[in-house]
Amino acid sequence: MRRLLLLIALFATVMLTLPVQAANSNMVSVAREAGNEEIHISVAKNAVHVMGAQGKILEVISLIGRHVMTVRIDSPAQKIELNLPKGCYIIKVGKVTRKVIL
Repeated sequence: MRRLLLLIALFATVMLTLPVQAANSNMVSVAREAGNEEIHISVAKNAVHVMGAQGKILEVISLIGRHVMTVRIDSPAQKIELNLPKGCYIIKVGKVTRKVIL
């Protein structure tokens, strides 16, 4: 029983130390896709700012794998209000995928 509790505590500690983008940190993710295009993603409070992804699809996926939101990026720089409950989500634009906490 003690070993099980120790393993659970160790697992929880490792999961908490994984890199996660916090909503108030304004971290920016940059990735290059085919054709040398750069996609910039930043999260502030309950909004996502996407630059360089015109014509692509932004997907918001819950951690259980359910698609919560799908938005087409129409301009070179676009702000998208998420209006989602607090929690962890995965944001995907093209081949760029990030885990965020709202």
